[in-house]
Amino acid sequence: MDEVVKLLTDKHKTIATMESCTGGSVVNAITNIEGSSEVLKFSAVTYSNEFKIKMGVDSHVIKKYSVYSKETAMEMSRNISIFANSNYGIGVTGKLNRADKFNMSGKDNQVFISIYDKDNDKYYNFDLYATKINRKENKKLIVTKIIKKLLEII
Repeated sequence: MDEVVKLLTDKHKTIATMESCTGGSVVNAITNIEGSSEVLKFSAVTYSNEFKIKMGVDSHVIKKYSVYSKETAMEMSRNISIFANSNYGIGVTGKLNRADKFNMSGKDNQVFISIYDKDNDKYYNFDLYATKINRKENKKLIVTKIIKKLLEII
């Protein structure tokens, strides 16, 4: 993440995150870096559908595609970028090591990530299967993949 923060700083770009299953792990990785306050605009951990919707995710998208979908991750990344007026927005949603009794659809351990580039109105979407033994290791895996993608984008 050091390199990501440096690139954002050098290019005078900013970032915001809306995370669900990662519980703030992405923003934690950003704020662990000196100077992150120059690039981080805002972050939200939205575990519930209710708060995803309050942060701008279209409820019809959740209903049509499920909360565990590329489309919901895209809504999360775009809306957090708009809310925070940041150049980049990151949205993360998925299931880690357990079923969700409130949202039965979606595959277990599948995580959807979207990075929205507001300046170019472009999405970078990918998904992965978090198959590590515990949540901590799965979060680490997800953050590592996001860092790799950010380095390609920025």
